[in-house]
Amino acid sequence: MRFCLLAGLLMLLLPARAPAQQVPTASPPVDIADTAHADTPPGDMPIVDMDAVVVSGQQPGPGMWKVSKGDHVLYILGTLSPLPRRMQWIPDDVQKTIAQAQAVIDPPSVKVDSDIGLFRRMFLLPSLLKARRNPDGRTLQQVVAPDLYARWSVLKPRYIGNDAGIEKWRPIFAAQELYEAAMRKSGLSQKSVVQPVVEAAARKYRVPRISTLTTFMVKNPKAAIREFQATALADKDCFAKTMVRIETDLNGMRARANAWAVGDVAALRDLSHEDQYVACTRAITDSALAQKLGLGNVRGRVADTWLAAAEDALARNRVSFATLPISLLLRPDGFMARLRAKGYVIEEP
Repeated sequence: MRFCLLAGLLMLLLPARAPAQQVPTASPPVDIADTAHADTPPGDMPIVDMDAVVVSGQQPGPGMWKVSKGDHVLYILGTLSPLPRRMQWIPDDVQKTIAQAQAVIDPPSVKVDSDIGLFRRMFLLPSLLKARRNPDGRTLQQVVAPDLYARWSVLKPRYIGNDAGIEKWRPIFAAQELYEAAMRKSGLSQKSVVQPVVEAAARKYRVPRISTLTTFMVKNPKAAIREFQATALADKDCFAKTMVRIETDLNGMRARANAWAVGDVAALRDLSHEDQYVACTRAITDSALAQKLGLGNVRGRVADTWLAAAEDALARNRVSFATLPISLLLRPDGFMARLRAKGYVIEEP
């Protein structure tokens, strides 16, 4: 059992539910004023229920990006979350590619760990759960602006229901709980359909997997959790952007999910969006505790680790395979742009 200290907290708010593979490259700060409707009173905010039909049944998914240098090739499948809950992905092309590959590169991921024993780790779990709460027992209504709480009061009963306990949570954790509930009620799933297939194919064809895990070690996790419990986070931006995403982008999420399922990369490019994860990640990594633990530049370190593994695989192998969040593949300043700048040839599906 691997225990993640601050990542244990991150997992509650970010990618266990948003997978480690969702950790993006460094992005410019996102200001709440740049987000449409961020300060609109709740009475004027369009609340969109997703009545449109999502695709179901067997679907091909998108084609693969091809990165090459000479006769060495790295094939990359772009992944997306959320996806249609009832969709069955047809992985034939990916399985055939892995069968002829000499390496499979794992998606970028991050873990905060400690070297304490399993028994001591188990005793930290109640403290981790307590760390979700606001310091000094304050409620959401007491820590967020009245307009934000008014919008929360509309969305919470719609997607979560009558849960009094969540009213004591920090905005960042309450926002993630709301987001996940909205996904479940919208016919969408954040569960990865790709990674289990990739791992099974790598085992079947005995293809070595290359880890791109970036690990941060914490010497005294108990003290770190205690400090986190007493630390206020700058997480109001995360809270606001998460609600904006639910209020304005649920139909967009479904459209992107459908586009991925049927392999429409052009539509995915046209349906680009701003998600809340940059703001939510920064609420953690910009905190004094995260800076003390060396987590300040986590996105940059994760990106550098993955790109180094990709270049090494391209140098060593005739064929390699990898997965990346499709947003990182489509961004003009993303991973493909960095590889192209180094002289690699990029072919898009």
